[in-house]
Amino acid sequence: MGVEIRVEGLTKSFGRQTIWQDVSLTLPAGEISVLLGPSGTGKSVFLKSLVGLLKPDRGHIWVGDRDLPYLPEAQLYETRKLFGVLFQDGALFGSMNIYDNVAFPLREHTKKSESEVKRIVMEKLELVGLLGAEKKLPGEISGGMKKRAGLARALVLNPEILLVDEPDSGLDPVRTSYLNQTIVDLNAEIGATFLIVTHDINTARTVPDNIGLLFRRELVMFGPREMLLSSEEPVVRQFLNARKIGPIGMSEEKDVSELEAEAKQGHDPGKLPPIPPQLMTSDGRIRPGQHAPGAWCAAHGVTPPPGSFVDDLGRNWVEEWPRYVASMAPAGGPPPGAHPGGAPGHFPGNPPPGQQGAGAGY
Repeated sequence: MGVEIRVEGLTKSFGRQTIWQDVSLTLPAGEISVLLGPSGTGKSVFLKSLVGLLKPDRGHIWVGDRDLPYLPEAQLYETRKLFGVLFQDGALFGSMNIYDNVAFPLREHTKKSESEVKRIVMEKLELVGLLGAEKKLPGEISGGMKKRAGLARALVLNPEILLVDEPDSGLDPVRTSYLNQTIVDLNAEIGATFLIVTHDINTARTVPDNIGLLFRRELVMFGPREMLLSSEEPVVRQFLNARKIGPIGMSEEKDVSELEAEAKQGHDPGKLPPIPPQLMTSDGRIRPGQHAPGAWCAAHGVTPPPGSFVDDLGRNWVEEWPRYVASMAPAGGPPPGAHPGGAPGHFPGNPPPGQQGAGAGY
C-alpha cells in the first residue's frame, strides 16, 4: 500500500520570485491524484520539492512520519527510496538499451545478483507491456514506448509513491489514452500513491481520484474528482473546460481591466459539461481509492451536470453501481480491497467501452 503525503504551508521562491506559497494538501495513501495548472505555475517545482531535490523556503512535507525538508542527509536518501519518478521525456540513457536502463536503479542502489536483477527487470517490462523490446535502444522505439520504459525503471525499486511529470507530453491522444490505462492498472496492481502533473484535460477528468489546481502562486483547490468537476470556481471551471473566458490569460493571468471588459460584454462561461465515469482497470477490478459515482455530489448536496456518469453505451453508473458491486463480490463479502462505494466499471464479460490493455507497439 502507498504512503500518505501531507503538505503543510509550503512556500518556494527563487530570488524575489515566489513560485507558490502556503500550499497545503494531503495525497491519500494508495490513491491517484492529479495536479493541474497553467504553464509556469510551478507544478514541476512542486514535484521536485516532494522528492527532496529542492528545499522549500518554509513549510512541511510529511512522508509518513518523516518531515522531508528537515531530514538529515542520510535519512533523506533513505526516504527517497520510497519514490519512483517518471520524467516528462522518459529521461532514458541514450547509450543503454531498454533492459540496462530499467536495470540501472537496481545496480546503483542494491546489491542484487544479476539473475535477481534480470527477474525484476523482466517482471516490470511485462507489467508495462514491453517484453520483447528490452534489447532496443531509446532511439529505436516510439515516444509511447519510451514513456513506458521510463515507467518500468521507476517501478524497479517497488516504490510506495510514484510521481509522474506530464506523461502525455509528446504523445498523441490515442497513445495518451493507452498510457492512462497503464497508470490505472498499475495503481490497482501495486497500490502505490500516485501524483500526476498534466495539462491533458481528458486525463484530469477521467483518471484521478483527486484533483488539485495551482494558479496565481497558490493552490486554488484540491479534493475529490467530483468536487472540482462540479465546481463553480471561475479558474477551476475555465481550466477544466478549456475556455478563454475566465481569470487565465495568454500570459499567465488576466489583469483587472481584461476581466472587467469580459464582465461588461456579458460573456457566458458556459454550462458545466457532464462528469464522465472514472476510468476503470482493464480487468474491471475495483481500486481501493475509487469511490461510487456520484457519491461525493450526493454527500455534499451538489447536483451534477445533466448526463453525468453515463458511459458510451448509455449506462448510468449511479444506477448501475449497486448491481456491479454485487456481481463482483465473492460469496459473503464485498469485492477485495473495494473502497466503500467503489467505482464505475463493467460487468464480467462486458468490457467497458474504449478501455483496453496497453498495446505493445506505441
